[in-house]
Amino acid sequence: MRPEGYDYDTYSRLAGPLTEPSGASYQVQYTSLLSREPHRIRAVLLMSLAPVLTAALLVYLVWPSHWVEREGGQEWMVGLDVTMLIAIGLIELFMVVNVASVAHATLVARDPIPVVPAPGTRVAFLTTYVPGKEPLSMVRATLEGAVKVTHTGPVDVWLLDEGDDEQAKALCAELGVRHFTRHGVPEWNRPKGVHKARTKHGNYNAWIAMHGGDYEFFASVDTDHVPLPNFLERMMGYFRDPDVAFVVGPQVYGNYHNPVTKAAESQQFLFHALIQRAGNRYRAPMFVGTNNVVRMAAVKQIGGLYDSITEDMATGFELHRHRNPLTRTHWRSVYTPDVLAVGEGPASWTDFFTQQMRWSRGTYETLIKQYWKAPFTMPPGRLFSYTMMLVYYPMTAVNWLLGIMSCFLFLWFGASGTQVAASVWLMLYSDAAALQIGLYLWNRRHNVSPHEPEGSGGLAGMAMSALSAPIYLKSFGEALIRRPSRFVVTPKGGDASPDRVMTFRIHLFWAILLATSLAASVILDHTHAAMRTWAVLAMVISLAPLGVWIGSLLKERRERRSLLGGARTLDTAEPALATTGAGPSVSSTTTGGN
Repeated sequence: MRPEGYDYDTYSRLAGPLTEPSGASYQVQYTSLLSREPHRIRAVLLMSLAPVLTAALLVYLVWPSHWVEREGGQEWMVGLDVTMLIAIGLIELFMVVNVASVAHATLVARDPIPVVPAPGTRVAFLTTYVPGKEPLSMVRATLEGAVKVTHTGPVDVWLLDEGDDEQAKALCAELGVRHFTRHGVPEWNRPKGVHKARTKHGNYNAWIAMHGGDYEFFASVDTDHVPLPNFLERMMGYFRDPDVAFVVGPQVYGNYHNPVTKAAESQQFLFHALIQRAGNRYRAPMFVGTNNVVRMAAVKQIGGLYDSITEDMATGFELHRHRNPLTRTHWRSVYTPDVLAVGEGPASWTDFFTQQMRWSRGTYETLIKQYWKAPFTMPPGRLFSYTMMLVYYPMTAVNWLLGIMSCFLFLWFGASGTQVAASVWLMLYSDAAALQIGLYLWNRRHNVSPHEPEGSGGLAGMAMSALSAPIYLKSFGEALIRRPSRFVVTPKGGDASPDRVMTFRIHLFWAILLATSLAASVILDHTHAAMRTWAVLAMVISLAPLGVWIGSLLKERRERRSLLGGARTLDTAEPALATTGAGPSVSSTTTGGN
C-alpha cells in the first residue's frame, strides 16, 4: 500500500494539466525546463564553467612539461610512471564526459505537454507474480490499485502468474482480475530467447503470444508498484501520436522509512529527474519496466520483449532502432515526470547490491550485444543520448579501478605520472568540484520524488553512487569474461534478504588492499599528501556500507534494550501499586486507554 503523508496527487500531475490536442495530425509537444527558470543565466554559467574547468584540470595534469622524468636507468619505473599518467588522464577524461553529460542534460531537458486520451482504446493492465518470491499481500495491494485505474475505454487487469498458484487464482477471482500462467507449457519455458524460463520478459512474451492480439496497448507495473487511479489518464494521451511506442514514468519507493531505501531512491535522482527528461529532447527516453504503457504493434514488430537480464532497457533500445511501418518514422517514446505508481525499493544492502549488479550487467550486455547495430539504424541525436546513458556504468567501474591502481602504484613503488604544483592542482580541482556539485544541487529543484524533503541536497544519493562503484566493476569483469548471469527477483515486502559480513566482501577486499598499501607507504617512505588522501577516501567509501550496517545493528540493539528495560520497570511497579489498593484502578485506566 502507498504510505500516508505524501502528496502523491500533486506529484502525479507534475507535467501540468491535461489539454486537448490541436490540429488534425497530433505529435507530442514539449516544454523546456530551462525556459521555465527565472535564473537562467546562473544555470548557463554552471553548465558552461563546470565542464570547462574540469577539462582545464585534465589538460593541466597531462601537459607534457609536467610528465615525470627519471634518471638512473630505472626503466621499469618509467613504465609505471607512464601507466600512472595514462590512468590519471583517463580518470579526468571520464570526469569531463560525466560533467558534460549532466550539463547537456540540464540544457535540453523537457517535459511533455499532457493531452486527454483518445476514447475507446483497448488496454490490458499487467503485473506479474512469482510464488515464494513475492508476498501475496503485495500482489493484492497492486491488483486493488489496478482495478481502480480509470480509462475512457475497456480495461482488463491481468495477473501473470509464474507458478499457477491456487491462492493467486482465488485472489484474482475475488477482485475480478484475469489470471494467466505459462506454467507447464514447454514452448513458453525455454532455456533462452524470448520465452526464456524464470524471467520477466519470458512471462510477458507468453502472455503476448496468447492474448496480445486482443488489445491495442498494455500497461504494466512491477508487482511491488501500486498504480494511482489516474495512471492511464496521464499516460494514454501521448499515444494519439502514432509514432509513440511506449510511455514511462519515474520510479519512487514507498517504503521510505528504511535508510537503505531512502538512499537508493536519492541515488536515482539524476536519472529520473534529468537524464530521462533529456531523452525527451531526442524523443527517446529509456524504457523503464517498473511502470509504463506500451503499444502492442510496436513490441510485436521486434518480436516481443528482448531477452536480457534488464529486458526493459534492451527492449527500448531495439524499439528505438526500428521504424513504424505505417509512417516510416523511427518509433518514439515519452517520459512523463508524473509519479503514477509507488513501489518498494531494496530494504537491505544485500538486495541493493544485487539490484545494482543486475542493472549494471544489463547495461554491459546492451553495449556488447546491441550497441554495434545502433550507428546504422538510429538517428545521430538519439545515438548520442543513448551513448551518454550507457557509458555511465562502465566509466564508473573503470574509474574505480584506475583510481585504486594509481594509489597502489604510488604507495608501493613511488610511481608518479605527473608532477604539478600542489597549490595550482588544489585550486583547479576544488573549483571544478565546486562547480560540479553546484550544477548537481541546482538540478535538485527538478526532483520528482514526493518522498525526499524539500531542499534536500541528495548527499545520500551521491554517496550511494560512489560506494556502488566496486559493484559495477565486478559486474563489468563478469560481462567481459562472459560469465552467465541470471534474472533475480528482488525480495520485497517483509522478505528482504538479511545482511551479513559476507554481504560486504567486495568492499572489504578493496579496503584491505588500500589499508595494506597505506601501511606499505609508511615503511617505504612514499609520502604524498594527495595520493594518501585519495587512498583514505577510497578506503572510507569501501568501509561505509559495512559501517552503516554495524551502526544500524547497534541502534536496534539499544532500542531493544530500552524496550526491555521499560517492560521490566513496568513489571516491578505493578505489584507495588497493587499493595496500595491502586492496582485495579490503574489497570482499568490502562486498558481503557488502549
